[in-house]
Amino acid sequence: MARKKIQFIIAALTAVVFLSGGQVFAAGKTLKVGILGPFTGPSAQTGKEFKASVDMALNTIDYTVGDYKIEPVWVDSQSDPAKASGAYAEAVEGKGIQAGVLNWHSSVAVAVMDVAAQYKVPHMFGFGASEEVNKKWQADPEKYSYWGGKGWPVPAKLEKNYIVALNKAIEAGTFKPKKKLAAIYGEDTDWGRSAGGSYKKALLDSGWEIHSEEYFPATQTDFYPLLAKYKKDGVAVVAGTSTSPSAMAAFVKQTTEVGLKAVIVASGLGWIGDWYKMTGPASNYVLDSIPQLTTAEAQQWAKDVKTKYGFNPSPSAGGLSYDGIRMFIKILQRTNELHGKLDKETIHQTMVDEVNTGKLTYGKKDGAIIMNEYKYTAETMPDMVVGPDAYFFPILQYKQGKGYIIFPEVWKQKDFEQK
Repeated sequence: MARKKIQFIIAALTAVVFLSGGQVFAAGKTLKVGILGPFTGPSAQTGKEFKASVDMALNTIDYTVGDYKIEPVWVDSQSDPAKASGAYAEAVEGKGIQAGVLNWHSSVAVAVMDVAAQYKVPHMFGFGASEEVNKKWQADPEKYSYWGGKGWPVPAKLEKNYIVALNKAIEAGTFKPKKKLAAIYGEDTDWGRSAGGSYKKALLDSGWEIHSEEYFPATQTDFYPLLAKYKKDGVAVVAGTSTSPSAMAAFVKQTTEVGLKAVIVASGLGWIGDWYKMTGPASNYVLDSIPQLTTAEAQQWAKDVKTKYGFNPSPSAGGLSYDGIRMFIKILQRTNELHGKLDKETIHQTMVDEVNTGKLTYGKKDGAIIMNEYKYTAETMPDMVVGPDAYFFPILQYKQGKGYIIFPEVWKQKDFEQK
C-alpha cells in the first residue's frame, strides 16, 4: 500500500512538472520578425528612425502578443538591392524570421519581393513606392501576396501635387515665373526616376517646358556645375528627390551658394527630423511634401523620441514607420485571435483575407499618429487608399526651419512665397 501511494505521488508530481513545463513552453514562444531598413549606408539616419519607432511601438505591448514574445531581427538593406536580398535570405534561413515589416527603398523592395515570395514570408508596410513595385505585384498577385500593403503609394498619386500647387500659385499671382521652364533631378533609383516621371508628366500636361532630367548616385554631394547651368539658362522650377539626407542637404545648400533663384522642390528633405541642422536658412522657400504632427498624441510621440533617443524624429521616416509597426501589431493580434498561433502561414492568411480586402484597417481610433486611416482594398493593392480622409501628404514651403502648408486649399496655412 505504501509503495502504491509513493508511486501515485511520483506520478502526480510528474504530471504537475509536465503541465508546468508545458505552460512555461507556451509562455516562452517567440515570433521573430525581420525589420528591413537601411541601418548602414547613405540612408542610415532613416534606419536610426526605424529602430526608435520599432522599439517604441513594441514597448506599447511589452513586446508581447498573446503568449508570444516578439523578437525583432534587424535586416540591413545597406540601400543596396543585392545586399538586401542576401541579408533577408539569411534572416529567414539563419535567424528564423516568420514575418517582416518596413523597408525604405523602391529598388530594394523590387528585389526583396522575390525573396519573401520564395520563402513564403509575409512582409508588411514596405515604403518602396515606385511603379516598378506595383507592376511586379500586379503581374502575379498570388505569388507576391507575401509582399503586403505598401507604406507609401506610387509617386504619381502624391508627387504631382507640387506642380498642382505651383500652377495654382501662378493663377493666384503669388508665383510669376519669367518663363515656364523646369528642370528635373533625382537619385538614380527606381524611386528617383519614378518621382521624376511624375513631375515631368504634370509639368508637360500644364504647359511647362522641360529643360533637362538629371539622375545621380545617392552618394553624390557635388551639384555646383548642374545648379550653375540651371541659373545660366533661367530655369524657374527645379523639381526632384533623394532618399539620401547628405545628398538632399547638399543640393539645397548649393542652390543658395550659386545664387539660383528658381523654386526648389526638394521632396524628402524633411524625411529626416534634424534636416534644418543640415541646411540652415538655405532651405527657406523650398517646397517639400511630408505629413504633419497635427495631434497632441503625435506631438507627444515626437517629444518622447527626442527624450529617449536624442534626435528630432521626422513624421515621414519616424512617424510613418511607427504607425506601420502599430498596424502590423494589430495584424498579429487579429491573427492570434483567429488562429490561436502566429507563424508565417497564419499571418499571411490574415493579410490576404482581412488587410487586402479593407476589412482590417488602422486609423486614428487605433492610435495612428500620422494619417487618418491606413486602408487597402482589392482595387488599390499594393497601394493604400489615397485621399485627405485616408493617406495624404500636404505640400509645404519652408521658412526658418518650419514648414507651412500651401496645398491643398482646405489645409492651407500660408500662401506660396516666391524667393
